[in-house]
This record gives sequence, structure tokens and C-alpha cells, in this order.
Amino acid sequence: MKKLLFLSIALLSLAACSSDDDNTPVPEVPSVGSTLSASVGGQNQPNQLYLDLSAGESKSVNRASWDFGFSSAADFRVIINGSVKMAVKKLETSDITLPQVIDIKVIAGGGETAASNGYVDNPTGVLAGAGAGVGTAIAEISATDADNKVYLVNLGFAVSNVKPAVGGVEVDGAARGWKKVRILRSGNGYKIQYADLTSTTFTEKVISKDADFNFSFFSLTSGNTVSVEPAKTKWDLNFTVFTNYLNMGSGDVTYGYSDFITSNSKGGTQVYQVLVATGGSYADFTKAKVVEDSFKASLTDQRMIGANWRNGGGQNGSLPSIRTDRFYVVKDAAGNYYKVKFLTMTNDAGERGYVTLEYAILK
Repeated sequence: MKKLLFLSIALLSLAACSSDDDNTPVPEVPSVGSTLSASVGGQNQPNQLYLDLSAGESKSVNRASWDFGFSSAADFRVIINGSVKMAVKKLETSDITLPQVIDIKVIAGGGETAASNGYVDNPTGVLAGAGAGVGTAIAEISATDADNKVYLVNLGFAVSNVKPAVGGVEVDGAARGWKKVRILRSGNGYKIQYADLTSTTFTEKVISKDADFNFSFFSLTSGNTVSVEPAKTKWDLNFTVFTNYLNMGSGDVTYGYSDFITSNSKGGTQVYQVLVATGGSYADFTKAKVVEDSFKASLTDQRMIGANWRNGGGQNGSLPSIRTDRFYVVKDAAGNYYKVKFLTMTNDAGERGYVTLEYAILK
């Protein structure tokens, strides 16, 4: 796994001395913590970065390197790549040899498409649902082949190479085009059929489930499975461009976010936010102050950190900045507790996509 973490402050562990006849419990002394860098590659944010707090390791992948993720869970669910603003629409036919045409309404992330259209995956990360913006955009894959319809697929955007103004981002490059796709079961795995919209023939590939991973990922460009997420017990946080829901006054719409952070809820990672005004400072926060009940929301929503850790900027010419009035408590799949706070979201030149954070294990 590629090392991207640069430790700059050693973990501190201090023990108080006591006399032989002093039975007073030794109080827990807060740890200062370690700082690390979590770069997603700058203002175009080309990478998705996965952090494993316990191992001090990370994995970085180009966010345009995959299109579909096939769930390894007991059900048969498929996700689309929201980091490039993919969108899909279920058609009425199960015959992929029929020519199809572009539907310009099938888009994601522009703030113009109602979430209830069901063109994107629900951003909570919960896979189950009946469509209309709940669950995955692609319906659960049926054991009955005839029930599995063809999908019109907007592949979203390539990673931009345009340099934005300082403090801004430019994540959307050229449009990646359209495909038609149909997915079926194949034993305990999946079978994907895909083609250009006007084609009367198609390519077919089989994708197996892997119990060590949340998903098996597939690229239409390469026609192969690709390595994206680490094993499900080997990462905690994902830094990424993200397609979210946002209520702009008349219901939820799909909206693209940069500098977004999700948690590995499917792998067992749990998170909650602490506001300094009510929960005390990061420096003084100890394991004794952890509120277990506060983790519950993260069991069914991967966005507990999301964009809440920073100010987006843009209003009155303001630049994006870290919110210093909060930090986060992370519980990993092994039961380790950490406190995490964010220090910067830019490099020395003021360019976004260069996050640094501080974290410490709570014992």
C-alpha cells in the first residue's frame, strides 16, 4: 500500500508517578497526536485517497479509473462512480441490442436534477432501496434475467487539466460519453453487458464477489476489474470528489462537492462530530469523553464528515477554510478510537486539494 502519510509529531504517552501507598487512579493524559498529509492531487482533485488510521497507510487511485462497483454483500447491488458525476436511467427494455439515444436530462451534480429522479446513488451509501433516489440508481440485480433492464449511462466527466484561480477547483474535464449497460447475476457474482448506444452487439464480462472487499470495481474503458478501495478492514476515511444531495429550497437535488470525506461504514468504521463549544477542545478530549450513542448515525450514513469540516468559500470573495470549531471521533472496525481534526485544505501556494490533519489514538 502506497505511503502518503508523513508523521511530524510523535504520539505522546505520559504516566504520572505515585507513591506506594497512593491508590488514586492515574488520570488519562490527552495525546497531542500526529499530523499527516492527505493529498488528492491539487485543484483538479484527480485522486481518491483512502486512509487507514491504525496502520498509518494510504492508497490513492485516479477517480476516473473505474465506472461500476459490484457489492460483495449477500444482496446484488451495483454502484456508479459519483466522483466523476456518472448518472444512469433505467429503460423499459431488457434487450441491449436495441439502439438507444442520448437523454440530456440524465445528468448529475449540477444542482438541476431532482434526487427523486433516481439517476445517482443515494449519497448515504446505503445500497438498499426502491429507487426514486433511495438506494442505488441501478435496481438490485434480479435472479430472473428478464427482470434486469438496460440502463442508459452518462459516464460523466474526465478529470480536468484546467488550472483554476487560487482557492478554486476545476474538477470536471471533457464529457466521457454514453453507454448502454445491462447487468445480470452469474452464480454468486455478476455479468455485465455493455455497448455503444447505436450498437446491435455488446461485450460481456463476469465479475466475481470478493468477501475481503466492499466492492469489486470494473472499468468500461479497460474492460477489466480494477483495484480501487483497499480491503474493507484496511481503510477508514476516503477523500474524494462526491455527488451529494442538497436541498436548495424545493426538495433535494444532485450536487457535486469537492474536498469531500466519507467514512467506511460498510467496513465497520463509525464517526461523529464534536463541536468545541459543547464537547470541549480537541487537546483535552480523552476516551472517557467518547459518547457511544453518537456513532449511531454513521452506521447508515457515510457523510458524517462530508463537507462539514471546511467552509467552501465563494461568498463575498472569501477563500475556502478549515472550520476550527469542531473535530471528529472515529472508531475503526477493530474497535480503536481516534480523535481527528483538520489543519489545512491548501498548500503553501493556497491551492486546494492538499489536506493536512492531526489525529491521535484514544486509550
